[in-house]
Amino acid sequence: MSKAGEAVERLLDVMRKLRGPGGCPWDQEQTLDSLKSGLIEETYEVIDAIESGNYSHLEEELGDLLLQIVFQSQISEEEDHFEFSDVATAIADKLERRHPHVFGGLEVSGTDEVLQNWDAIKKAEKKEDGKPASIVAGIPKYLPALQKAHQVQKRAARAGFDWKHIDEVFDKLHEEIEEVKEAIARNHEEDIREELGDLLFSTVNISRFLGHNPEELLNHNIKKFIRRFQSVEEKVHAAGKDFKAFTIEELDGFWDEAKVEC
Repeated sequence: MSKAGEAVERLLDVMRKLRGPGGCPWDQEQTLDSLKSGLIEETYEVIDAIESGNYSHLEEELGDLLLQIVFQSQISEEEDHFEFSDVATAIADKLERRHPHVFGGLEVSGTDEVLQNWDAIKKAEKKEDGKPASIVAGIPKYLPALQKAHQVQKRAARAGFDWKHIDEVFDKLHEEIEEVKEAIARNHEEDIREELGDLLFSTVNISRFLGHNPEELLNHNIKKFIRRFQSVEEKVHAAGKDFKAFTIEELDGFWDEAKVEC
């Protein structure tokens, strides 16, 4: 058995003991439902580790994420649904099916064709009652809204439903801005909500059209805002005052200084 195989077998055995007689009471009490929040948390911790560039930290967080998969697989095995080997086999089979250019001798011209083939194969796999599955079906409903919008737009674009030029995307953005203004002028709350949603969706479209993930862009800018705002806070506190003691012009001055510093 390979080193990787031995490590996986050891992990599976540890999980069986934790869940089995004489194991850990907390582990024994867990259910698929109770583990959901932990799975989400561990996923985001992996992302944080990637962004930190600390590979030791990433190794640890990937282990925590793998634990979630092993944990849920063990529970499912106990309930006679499936086991870890079924999970590994299923994803290996799927990867082979969806990469015919690697495992089936199909020739492709590049990444775009690979993704088009992937969508076509996936669509065929999901076909129900003789009807093809929707291109935009199957996106996780609990995915963060920006990421979900990005995924919907990417799938539609790969099907050919997309703008031809960035100017058209900006025209749509300006159109949505005007519709927000009109809804505000009418003071119609439902319309305002609707048009603001359309505006956000169009903003995501610009990011996607230019090849950027809006979730990553916004997270980057949130971090930047926090750094600069904390710098402003330090200047306010150094003056021995609170925010309300300063004019917005003075606070803007602190903000401009923070932009240079961080």
